[in-house]
Amino acid sequence: HLSFFSGFGPFRQYLVNSSWEAVKELSKRGLGENINLRVMQLPVVYQKAKEQVCKIWTTLQPLLTVHVGLAPSATALIILEQCGKNKGYQERDACGFHPEGACCVLDGPEKIESTINMKTLWKNISVEGIDIILSRDAGRYICDYTYYTSLYYGNGRAAFIHVPPLSESVTAEFLGKALQTIILTMLEQCGEQRE
Repeated sequence: HLSFFSGFGPFRQYLVNSSWEAVKELSKRGLGENINLRVMQLPVVYQKAKEQVCKIWTTLQPLLTVHVGLAPSATALIILEQCGKNKGYQERDACGFHPEGACCVLDGPEKIESTINMKTLWKNISVEGIDIILSRDAGRYICDYTYYTSLYYGNGRAAFIHVPPLSESVTAEFLGKALQTIILTMLEQCGEQRE
């Protein structure tokens, strides 16, 4: 089974993006023998991120794609995002652009839910040393935009996890291990859905 993971590159004052550091750490750890793990760094640019996500779904057709983003406001919090929203993208990206019509897919549905039940996941998981919360709003920036695009092209088989910035207590190793725990539980859910 192929699973695909993405983190984001630098933006604003975040010269080291914790999402990409966490994904790199996850790729070192792996997810067991049956899971072929591919990773990619997405730029904090709407159009380029969208092109990469479309390419993932059209060429690789993974079982699941998990995008990881940085939530600057979170200090020691991992946020599981349930859905992606299509409209409201006014904030400019790293190249100074925002999408046409401030939306992801011109005639797309207003929101798309992940086939992963984040509420069930959230109830059944714990990672020592960090709180995990559930969210239905990924923030109308590149994260939400990427998530919606991935849900749209992947028929809901995508997930989004927000991680906090790196700190003394929240290291890349710590986040990689946390992602591994969360994603193994997600993949169990995917397996149950397929049966």
